[in-house]
Amino acid sequence: MKEEKEETLNLDTLDGQIAMIESVLFVSKDPVKPEQIINFLNLAGVADFEKIITEMEARYSKSDRGIILKRAGGGLQISTKPLMHAFLKDFFTKKLSAKLSIPSLETLSIVAYKQPITIAEISDLRGVNSVGPVKNLLQKKLIKITGRKKVPGLPALYATTNEFLLYFGLNNLSELPSLEELTEMFEEKEQPSLFN
Repeated sequence: MKEEKEETLNLDTLDGQIAMIESVLFVSKDPVKPEQIINFLNLAGVADFEKIITEMEARYSKSDRGIILKRAGGGLQISTKPLMHAFLKDFFTKKLSAKLSIPSLETLSIVAYKQPITIAEISDLRGVNSVGPVKNLLQKKLIKITGRKKVPGLPALYATTNEFLLYFGLNNLSELPSLEELTEMFEEKEQPSLFN
């Protein structure tokens, strides 16, 4: 009977480093920060890290792969290729329960662009009471209380969370479209802009 040879992973090779990063990203539910990977692999710096990531992206870009490397929430994730979404929807046949209502989307847009902001300020911009949508967004962990405004009554200040970035596939808030771009989009669709 032949003895099986134990396989080892050489983290000094590009293939070994890619295999380790893939494994970490596969099991992590949250984006993995580049610094964690750089430290674990004892890389010389960001340039070495980016070289590995560029190679991973090149491998995933091939048409026979169903996944991509995605930068989101300040870190890295493995995600399905957009091309696969229709197939996955058919495969899993369950509806997304995380869809947001129009009032929640309006409220979330205001918080994203005007944060930190109070409920009274949100309601003033929307023209309607916004307590319900704010509670909904808090429950979904898309916004959070970040402090109190130093005015009478000390109202809570709201801002977006890391889950917000993940939900919309953003790496950071600077990737949000500008208000000018949004206004143009709304005007093209002949809808009133929330930001005038």
